[in-house]
Order: sequence, then structure tokens, then C-alpha cells
Amino acid sequence: MNRLLNNIRLRNKMLLVYFLCVFAPIVLTNAIFYRVITDNVRDQRIQDIDQAIEQIKNDFRAQVDAAVGLSSFFYTDFGTNEILDKDFENSADYVEAYDSYLRRMLNNYTPLALSLQQVTIYADNPTLLHSGNVGDLSDDVRGMPWYKALRNAPSQPAFVRTETADGRFDCFSLIRRMDYYSERFPREKAVKIDFKTVDLDELFRNLNMQGSMYLLNPSGEIEFTTDPAIDWRASPKVAYASLNTEHSIEFATDYGVTSYLRGWGIVGTVAADEVIREVRKSRDFILGSACVMMVIPTVIILVITRSFNVRIVQILKHMKKVRSQSFETIRAADSRDEIGHLTLEFNRMTLQIKSLIDDVYGAELQKKSLELERRQAQLNALQSQINPHFLFNALETIRMRSLLKDERQTAGIIHSMAKIFRSSLTWNKDRITVNEELEFIVCFLDIQKYRFEDRLNYRIDVDPEAYGCEIPKMLFLPFVENASMHGIEPMKQGGRMEIRIAVTKEILRFSVRDNGVGMSEEQVDKIYGYLGMEGTMGERIGIQNVIYRAKLLYGDRFRFAVDSRPGEGTDIVFEIPRENANV
Repeated sequence: MNRLLNNIRLRNKMLLVYFLCVFAPIVLTNAIFYRVITDNVRDQRIQDIDQAIEQIKNDFRAQVDAAVGLSSFFYTDFGTNEILDKDFENSADYVEAYDSYLRRMLNNYTPLALSLQQVTIYADNPTLLHSGNVGDLSDDVRGMPWYKALRNAPSQPAFVRTETADGRFDCFSLIRRMDYYSERFPREKAVKIDFKTVDLDELFRNLNMQGSMYLLNPSGEIEFTTDPAIDWRASPKVAYASLNTEHSIEFATDYGVTSYLRGWGIVGTVAADEVIREVRKSRDFILGSACVMMVIPTVIILVITRSFNVRIVQILKHMKKVRSQSFETIRAADSRDEIGHLTLEFNRMTLQIKSLIDDVYGAELQKKSLELERRQAQLNALQSQINPHFLFNALETIRMRSLLKDERQTAGIIHSMAKIFRSSLTWNKDRITVNEELEFIVCFLDIQKYRFEDRLNYRIDVDPEAYGCEIPKMLFLPFVENASMHGIEPMKQGGRMEIRIAVTKEILRFSVRDNGVGMSEEQVDKIYGYLGMEGTMGERIGIQNVIYRAKLLYGDRFRFAVDSRPGEGTDIVFEIPRENANV
């Protein structure tokens, strides 16, 4: 036996002790306990539902009995029958009789005290005033389905469902012929007592009955239910037998020999899961108690094996952290056994790896930082190239024009030039709105218009949403300058330029089209070649540097396209991601 145990791993020995001495006994005990408890809980739940159904049955019968008692009062009351059967010579006599006796009788038995909605006495007496709970027993009333039910219950009360003319549910009523004094008072009379539907609904929604309740008539049809899936108010009525109760437990009861409720019954259905839910509560309790009973012996086992097991698990845990690049040392007291030495060597190895990674990673971060600074310097250099290039050309144009022609229009050109020059000196703002960029473009075109007069015509079309979009400073202006200087200026007869700025949900699209001299295929290929250049700004300024700036700022998120042929003009499209300016 000892040799067999000696060949078993330490972890397996502890598991064997745990399962044989702790787990197996607890599981076996709780399985038996669970079986006994769940059977008791299920039986108790079914008994509670039976009692709830019986309580609903008794409460409903109590309401109907109260109405029966009220009908019996009017049925046997001599004074009431006498007034209803009497021929009155005028209305005043009837009102006097009604006020002196009948009103008091009706008020003493108010429906509110009996959870009833209304009491109406119908009489075949044309000399009565049909108001104040007294109705005319006309042919229309005799044709009502509820009144026809009296033919099957002479002198006995009957519980019926009252419907409107279109067949919809109106209320539940208790009806009864008032023929107790038929020999002395032969006129036909009947009392109709209406129940409050809201009270019936409250009665059938018993808190102990977590299911659906059905009130069935003698034909097995549903007259009332708490099931929201059934429209019990509509006609024709739904037969209970047509319902699918396959996954439900049914509880049924009826009223036996009670004459006015003979054939009526109450059925309750509860989903099988509802009963099982109570069983599950018991299961949770048993499992919880089993866990508590298992914790105590488990803690004892952990305390006994803590001197070696916990430290091994701790080393394994930190080794997994090293795999996810979390280099934490093990905080443990010095120990002289093999596990203690293993812990010290692990800490030493972890610190060395962390030091090497920090040195290499720090150097890489520094290299990236220098690269970003270099690119920012290139971007600033681009701006300093593009702006002076345009400003000096424009100033030279104005100077030559002023020498050749003494005109006051020069003042307007100088004003436009000052706006551009003032913007070029503002280096702390490298992003502007499309509206501000358009001001620079208009200033430039005014200067060119001043130079070429009627030789230059232009049109600008901008989507209203595009004005507030944010772009890098002077991103579109070089394209307009290029179209004017190289496209239209060489033409003796001049030309026309069309500028369009459109915006979509994600893209800002700038296009400039001219009917100038155009470009050859080699020139177009050279411009496309700027897209593939890396790490250089080039010696020339203009489109090349605009493309380079866009690559620095947007990477591959911008689009540039050129469509040009000699003698047919040039069409340039430039698309960048849409960025709304912060307001």
C-alpha cells in the first residue's frame, strides 16, 4: 500500500484525500437531502395553488351570493312589487311613491357596498318613469340574450354575461324574475344586478396563483380570463378545450349543485416551470449549504499544504505574468528550502529581463520622438517655401502694373495682397477653415484679374456645409495658382477657371478646372510621381509640396487626381478627410 502511494504525485494524493474524505460524502448526503426536500416543496407548491384556486372560487361565489341576496330582497319585498305593479294616474303620484319608499329601498342596498356596479329593476308598466334604477321592460329588453336566459330559470336567479349590440362584452350580471307576488301583482318584472368587472379581475389575480385563471360557462367557453393572449371580451367566445396547455399544470373546480352557478367552473393553469422554480430555490439552498460544508475541510487541507503548495502556485502565476510582459517580482519571506531558492532565482531573472526591455524600448521611443520632430520641421519648412513664393510673384506683378499704368485700382490689389501677406506671417495657426482659405483664393484671383482683365474669368461654387470644415493652411491655393499661372496665363485670348468645393459625410472634395493650355502625358505622370516620393520636399514648390504636406498629415487617407490634355485644359481633384472646426 505504501509503495502504491509513493508512486502517486503529491497533487494527486491531495485530490484523492479530498474526494474520498470530503467531496464524495457531502455530495451523497446532499443528493439524498435534495430529493426529499424537492418532493416536499413540489407537493407544498401544488397544495398552495389548490388552496388559491379554492379561495378564488369561494370569493367569487361570495360576490355572486351577495347579489343573490340583494335580488331576493327585491323579489320578496311587498312594497317594491306593489309600486312597480300599480297604475299611476300621473307622474307626480309615481314620483311621490318612488321618493317615499322605492328610493329609500334602493339606497339602503347601494351597489357600492356590495362591490356591484348597478341594480336595475325592469317592469312592464307604462305609467312608471323609467329612471333612477327603474327600467322599461320593452320588447327590445325582452329580445336581449340575458333576458332570454330567464326562460330557463323561472323564479331562480341566473348568472349571465351581458353583451353590447355588436357582440362585445359589457359586464357580468345576475338576473331574476320578480314573480313572488305574481297572483296579486301580475305585471312582468325582473331585476338585473351588474358586477364590477374590475373587482372580478382583482379577485382572479390571486398573488399565490402565478398563472392564468379562466371562468368557464356551462358550455366550456371562456367568459373571463387573466390570460393576456386571449380576447375574452370578443365574440364568438373561445373554447377552453382549444387552448394548448401541454406544458402547463391544470387546476379545475366547479360549483356543483349551486343552482344559479350550475355548470360554471374555474380553471387555473400554471406553467410547469413555475413549480420547478420553487424546487430550484430549494436546490440553491442545498447547494449553498453543501458549499459551506465543503469550505471548512478545504481550508484545513489548504493550511496543512500551504508551506509548499501556495508558493509553487505563486511562482507559476508570476511566470504567466512574464509571458504577458508583466515583470513583477515575488514578495515572499526568505526561506532556505528548494522553493525559496527557486523564488530568488526567478526574481533575479525577472529584473534582468525588465532592465533589458526598458533600455531597448526607451531608445526606440527617443528615436520615434526625433523622427516626429524632424517631420514637423519639414512641414514648417514647406509652409515657409510656399507662402513667400506666391507673395513675391504677386508683389512683382503689382509693382510692374503700377509702373505701366497709373490707376487707383492698385489700392484694392494692395489691400488683397496685405491680407495674404498678413496671413503668411501668422505661424501659430497652421489650420484654418475653408471660408478663410477661400478669402486667400479670392484675393489671388482679384490680383490675377487685375493683371489680365477680361482674359481671366472664374466661378466659385461651395457647399454651405463646407465653409466650417478645417484644413491645413494654404492647401488649396497652390492649385488655383498653378491653374492661373501655367494654364491660363500663356493663352493670348485668356481662359476660364471653375472652382468647386463639395462635402459629404466623411470627405471634403476640392476641384479646379481650367480651359488653358493643358499638360502633356509626361507632365501628368511627373505630378503623379510626387505621390510615391518619401522623405523629401523637393527643390520646387507648389503642387509637389502640397502633396507632401498631405502625406505627412493624412497618410493614405487623401486622394489626388489629374485629368489634362494639351490644348484641352486641366481638371484637378483633391480629397481629404472631413474635419469640422471646433466652435
